[in-house]
Amino acid sequence: MSNLELKEVEIFTDGACTGNPGPGGFAAILKSGEKTIEMSAGYRRTTNNRMELLAVISGLQKLKFRCKVTLFTDSKYVANGIELGWAKKWRANNWRKGTGEPALNSDLWGALLDLCAEHDVRFVWVKGHDGHPENERCDELSVAAAHGRELLQDEVYEGLRKR
Repeated sequence: MSNLELKEVEIFTDGACTGNPGPGGFAAILKSGEKTIEMSAGYRRTTNNRMELLAVISGLQKLKFRCKVTLFTDSKYVANGIELGWAKKWRANNWRKGTGEPALNSDLWGALLDLCAEHDVRFVWVKGHDGHPENERCDELSVAAAHGRELLQDEVYEGLRKR
């Protein structure tokens, strides 16, 4: 299937953290044609950047076949990590930054790079808390998820699983 024939999907994402680190949540909204899917989850101890990444990953994982995706995020960390090639450079350098310091969240960056290779993804940065309807909805969902009762474990962040 050529890129001209790919189904077009818009994904809107956000992550939230109460304290950083602290309880966190993410949300994603997927839109294609008339269909809209909302998803969110909360974690007991994590970081805001991990939730921003997990929102994007979870949205992309929901796609059942190769799609042309426009992904909206208010995280410059996520948008720049992909669009400016930082994550690819970190992976090529064994998850080290140019300074030699470890790149944080390598488990999530690796998963995101793999998903971006499966789809035709373009990242669009949007200013958070600026009236963008889907971004505002994702913020609402991610904050609610962070305050939920049955929070999941971010096993990598909590040191329960190797990065």
